[in-house]
Amino acid sequence: MPIYEYECAACGRVASHVMLGVRRKARPACPACGSGRTRRVMSSFAVVASEASRLANFDTAAPRDDSYYSDSRNVGMWAKKRAQQMGVNLGPKFDETVEKARTGKLIKDMI
Repeated sequence: MPIYEYECAACGRVASHVMLGVRRKARPACPACGSGRTRRVMSSFAVVASEASRLANFDTAAPRDDSYYSDSRNVGMWAKKRAQQMGVNLGPKFDETVEKARTGKLIKDMI
């Protein structure tokens, strides 16, 4: 049972439709306005980036708002990238500490 997305030419809304067997050939009506003028569109999708590629593309100089720093995973990424930019290898203990901080285990161990 494929799920297709259709955009309505009348109201512009995009809706998902489960298409069964023979019905796959017929265009569904828009659930918002009832118009039959719909066209199939490309569905959105997610791309998962590896930790290495995220680190390579991370810009430490980019401005960040306060909400960015409330997520410990972001702070760990920043620390790793800055160490890399400075050409400093702080060893496996640094990486271990950063990972513990990113997962919240560092704070739990301190309590």
